[in-house]
Amino acid sequence: MFLGEYVHTIDEKGRLTIPARFRGELAAGVVVTRGMDRCLTVYPMDEWNRLAKKVSELPVGDRRARTLRRLVFGGAADVVPDKQGRVLIPPNLREYARLDGEVIVTGLHTYVEVWNLDSWREERKVLEEERAEATEWAELGV
Repeated sequence: MFLGEYVHTIDEKGRLTIPARFRGELAAGVVVTRGMDRCLTVYPMDEWNRLAKKVSELPVGDRRARTLRRLVFGGAADVVPDKQGRVLIPPNLREYARLDGEVIVTGLHTYVEVWNLDSWREERKVLEEERAEATEWAELGV
């Protein structure tokens, strides 16, 4: 389970050190892809396989399904953390999420997001100022 937010750094080679608390679940390998809201999403392999199956089953004739396939699969990279718990983030993904220097790594239960520090601050501000009302939670089934 992935919980919490951590400040980490993308080094000059494009490597991100995975937070120590997440390393055990990600040690066998991960898939990094474009996430929603211009962040990156890091999936452990079992979670990736569940998502990939669902996306692959969408009708190819549906434009929205093709767009989702492109978003999810088009820029995806499968990587295995090195002995120091670092993963190499490909240049196209770093560019997409505007990652350079300090980043935020945040756990979202079954997967992890990696954010540009300024983008995360903006997103967090929105989250804190526009808190979901109980009726919105109910509409989501929570």
